[in-house]
Amino acid sequence: MTNTRPNTVTVLGLGDMGRALVTTFRTADVPTTIWNRTPGKAGELVEAGAVEAGSVTEAVRDGDVIITVLLDHTSIHETLDPIAAELTGKQWINLTSTAPEESRELARWAGEHGIDFLDGGIMAVPSMIGTPGSSILYSGSESVFRARRPVLELLGTAEYFGADAGLAALWDFALLSGMYAMFGGFFHGAAMMRSAGVSAAEFAARAVPWVTAMAQGLPAYGATIDSGDYSAVVQHLSFQKAALDAIVRAGQDAGTATDLLDPLARLVDRQVAAGHGAAAFARVFEELREVSASAARSQ
Repeated sequence: MTNTRPNTVTVLGLGDMGRALVTTFRTADVPTTIWNRTPGKAGELVEAGAVEAGSVTEAVRDGDVIITVLLDHTSIHETLDPIAAELTGKQWINLTSTAPEESRELARWAGEHGIDFLDGGIMAVPSMIGTPGSSILYSGSESVFRARRPVLELLGTAEYFGADAGLAALWDFALLSGMYAMFGGFFHGAAMMRSAGVSAAEFAARAVPWVTAMAQGLPAYGATIDSGDYSAVVQHLSFQKAALDAIVRAGQDAGTATDLLDPLARLVDRQVAAGHGAAAFARVFEELREVSASAARSQ
């Protein structure tokens, strides 16, 4: 008799993101087994129809596809190394935030144990999972991606970037670097304005349209960087240096720590000192590349 039971998804890890995944699966009536290293997080999910496993071994045995949403790379190995044999022949999707080289290491580990591995980078906060704004980037096993895409699309737009298991994480972390820099800039600006009694909420109301407008310039910056032509028509690096120096002084005068601005100011300073003061601001990209190349050589 043919088994018509829907595929069971096992989710290992019930932090905020793991709980959001499980909730979305259960809303779509996907059979879901759950496990968490510390007890006490499964109650509402069990009420929603998820099955709580008594051990990670039991959870893995029950699942047709295993999804890890754990704390970090170390916690993955702590959880899975002791039960590697149980994963043999399984499909494993890692949605834990792991650096690209860590994702590649997981892929090698999975290959050594006969596990079909797909890595993912979640471009969403937990409350966005299952909504049109949620996006998850994947790389690694194309067969897992194709086989599980209908389930993955429940969580958000699913996009595949190729067989390199670290590529989704690289995209993920590169995009997150822009996000964190933006948030950091907002925190710095809000701290400056607090010295004049302006609330962070009031500052945010003006920051949103300003940052949104400035973001429209990113494609032009990208085209300049890719062309390698850093000829400046206006606001060359020497101008940007003067502006950044003034902003740093303004932050200091407002009693605000300038830790977030100082690194960018140093990059500009080095470019100007190297004789690129007449070049476009986008040439800071080359300074970042030089730093990364130097770090690679020293390893």
